[in-house]
Amino acid sequence: MPPTSPPDAGSSADRVGLDGARDATPFASVVATAEAVAGTSSRTAKITRLALLLRSLAADEVEPAVGFLTASVRQGRLGVGWRTLTDLSVEPAATASLSIAEVDAAISRLAAAGGAGSAAARTEELARLWARATAEEQRLLTGILLGEVRIGALEGLLTDAVAKAAERPLEEVRRAAMLTGSLGRTAYLALSGGDLAAVGLTVGVPVLPMLAATAASAGEAVDALGPDPVSVEVKLDGARIQVHRHGGSGSRVEVFSRTLADITTRVPELVEVVAGFPGGSLILDGETLTLDEDGAPRPFQETMSRFGSTGVRTEVLRPWFFDVLHSDGVDLLDEPLSVRRERLRAVVGEHGIRAIETADPAAAEAFSREALAAGHEGVLVKALDSPYAAGRRGRQWLKVKPVHTYDLVVLAAEWGSGRRTGWLSNLHLGARDPAVAVGEPGAFVMVGKTFKGLTDETLRWQTARLLELETRRTRYAVHVTPALVVEIAIDGVQRSSRYPGGLALRFARVKGYRDDKRSADADTIEALRGLLR
Repeated sequence: MPPTSPPDAGSSADRVGLDGARDATPFASVVATAEAVAGTSSRTAKITRLALLLRSLAADEVEPAVGFLTASVRQGRLGVGWRTLTDLSVEPAATASLSIAEVDAAISRLAAAGGAGSAAARTEELARLWARATAEEQRLLTGILLGEVRIGALEGLLTDAVAKAAERPLEEVRRAAMLTGSLGRTAYLALSGGDLAAVGLTVGVPVLPMLAATAASAGEAVDALGPDPVSVEVKLDGARIQVHRHGGSGSRVEVFSRTLADITTRVPELVEVVAGFPGGSLILDGETLTLDEDGAPRPFQETMSRFGSTGVRTEVLRPWFFDVLHSDGVDLLDEPLSVRRERLRAVVGEHGIRAIETADPAAAEAFSREALAAGHEGVLVKALDSPYAAGRRGRQWLKVKPVHTYDLVVLAAEWGSGRRTGWLSNLHLGARDPAVAVGEPGAFVMVGKTFKGLTDETLRWQTARLLELETRRTRYAVHVTPALVVEIAIDGVQRSSRYPGGLALRFARVKGYRDDKRSADADTIEALRGLLR
C-alpha cells in the first residue's frame, strides 16, 4: 500500500499526472475550476469539473489542490488574519505564473513562521506571493488563507469528484476519508492507485468527527428519532477533542482538535487524565472546557484561549467524553451507540458526559432546561442504534440549542465571488452604542460579519441599496451610511479583540431586512454583551 501522504511539494520524481504530463500545474487551473464550480448550480456539473482538474494533477499536487478548494490547507493554522491581508497593497500580476507547488510551498513557509519577527516574516512572504498572483488568484488566495472559499466545492462534492476521477466506489472513498481524517490524503491515495479498502482505523491517526443535524427542541428530536428510547446528553460549550492512547494505562497519549490538529503539548492535564484510564488502547471523542470556582462552565472564548495556549496557565481544562471509537485493539465505529456507550462508561468513569435515556419528549425537555440553567449550550439527542459516521452530518444525532435574534445595522459589505460576483455579499454588522448619538461618529460598533442566509433576490436588492448609501470604498469593501437595519440570528457571542466591540457573533445569519425600523432602533452593544456569561 502506498504512503498516505504525497511527496514533498518540491519533489520531481513523482510528478507524473494521470495523463502522463510532467509540467507543473498552474495555480490558475485551480482558480478557473473554482470559478466554474461557483458559477453553476448543477451538482453534476460541479463534480465533473472538479474531477477533470483532479485527473490533470501530478501526484504531489493532489493534496494541496484539495486543500485550496476546501480552504483547509494541509499545513493547518497559518497565523494570517483578515487585517493582514486587507493591509497588503500589492498590485496584481498581469499574467499568471504561479504553480500549485509554489503556492503550497509559500503556505508552508507561512505556517512555519514563528517567534520574534514572525509577523513581519509572514507579511514579507505574503507580499512576494501576492506580487506574482493575478487579481483572480489574489481573490482565491484570500479565501484560502482565511478559510472562507465560497465556491460551493464542499467536501461532499469533492469526495464525489475524487471517486469519479479515480473511478472508485463512492462509499470506499468516503470511508477512507473518514479513517484517514483527510480528504486530501484520500484523494492522493485514490488517484495514485492506493488500496483504499485497506485503510483502517489507526491509533494516532485522527478521524473526522461525527456531526449533528439540528432540531428545534429536545421533544421534537425525541419524536424524530423515536419511538424507541434515545440518548439525551448535555451539549457543552467547549472545544471538541479526540484523544488517542497507544496501549494500556500510562501509555503515550495524543490529543487532537476538531480540525485534527495535534494539540497534545498544549493540554497536559488532558493527557494525564486519559493516561490513567483502565484498559488498553483507546480512541475517545469528547469536549473540554474550563470551569469557574463554583464548578460552572466558563465562557467559550475563555476555554478557547486556554485551549490554544502553549504557556503556563492557571485555568485547568476538564475533559468529558461521549463516545469511544476504539478500545483494546477493537474498532467500534460500526457498533451501535448503546454498545459504545456501555464500553465508554467502563473506561472514562466520572469523565463521561451527563446523559439520560428516554423515549419521553417531556423528560427530554426537562433535561434540556436543566442543561441550559447550568450554563451549558443545549443538548444532543442521539439514536441508540446509530453507528459512528465519522465526518458525516446525519439525522441520527440532533443538536438542540437556543437561537437569538438581534436587529443590527449594515456598516459595509464586501464584493462576492463565484456565483456572487458582482453582488455585495459579506455584510459588516454594527450594534448601536447608546452613549453616542445616532449620526455621530462611533454611533455603531462593529461586532461581526455574515454572508449566510442571503437569497439571490436579497443579494440583488441589497447591492443596489447599499451602492445608493455608499460613503467610501476600499479594495475589498463598500462602506455605507448606517441606515439599513437587518435582523440577524446568532447562536451567541464570544469575547474577541477582532472587532471594536470586544465581542464577535457566533454563527450569524440573515433572517431579513427590517424596513420598519430606523438605525436608532437597532439593538445596543450592551444587549449583546449581556449574552456573555
